Amino acid sequence: MKRPPSLNLGCPRPAGRAFTLIELLVVIAIIAILAALLLPVLAQAKARAWTANCLSNQRQLGICFHLYSVDNNDLLVPNNSVEGFTVTTNGTDTDAPIASGVSWCVGDSKTDATPRYLQAGMLFPYDQNTGIYHCPADRSTVVAADGTVTTQLRYRSYNMSQSINGYPEYNEFLLDYLPCFKKFGEIRNPGPGQCFVFVDEQEDVVLDTQFGMPTDAYGGGIYGGWWDIPANRHAQGACFSFADAHAERWQWAVPKVYRGFLPQPLQPGEQYDYNRVRTGIRQTFQ
Repeated sequence: MKRPPSLNLGCPRPAGRAFTLIELLVVIAIIAILAALLLPVLAQAKARAWTANCLSNQRQLGICFHLYSVDNNDLLVPNNSVEGFTVTTNGTDTDAPIASGVSWCVGDSKTDATPRYLQAGMLFPYDQNTGIYHCPADRSTVVAADGTVTTQLRYRSYNMSQSINGYPEYNEFLLDYLPCFKKFGEIRNPGPGQCFVFVDEQEDVVLDTQFGMPTDAYGGGIYGGWWDIPANRHAQGACFSFADAHAERWQWAVPKVYRGFLPQPLQPGEQYDYNRVRTGIRQTFQ
């Protein structure tokens, strides 16, 4: 008499048996949960790495800034590339540059399709790595001459403060209202630890190579507003480097978003951010 076959209840799965649909769905659900937990962590790690790289870039540019002064009897590198303002000439408004000459860097970040304008700058001989001019978190791309947006990342993300040897010889108005330091030894009020040199600029407004804003000499309390806007790409923050060669990331109380025109009025709650940036700009001729 044959023995009845065993039901094999609770025994291990025979070799070669496939997963059931329910088991497969459970595995997929577990993978999805793990991915949902890990992806934000990975994104945060990537953002922190980009911020660290941006700070490193600005420190490298800061070294170039110091070396130039050492080689030139304490004179600060010229900062003479300014565009994007309307200039009145004999009653006619034009979009011509208000300052153009030798400068730490020249060109238009939005349209420069090659690094030639970085290479033409007066800081380039001190570090010929074009990568230090670009923030890795800046994913904006070059705009072609016909207005077509390309897929090529831009070459430059940073501007230099108007307080650093900025253009007074090129325009009488600027000479009278926007004070700047000509030599490193003159950097006081703000001092080297507070006077920022390079700034991570908002990608929709970066054109020329200078970061400008109203000063007390111009009537900053009356004509308040952004002439240029700092970046917002570092977790609602931007990176700055200072005359004493250190660099910092600043967190914003209000996101920095370009609203289609400059000067741009301050948004509700933005006065704190604006005042903080003003502390790094020379305000008077005293």
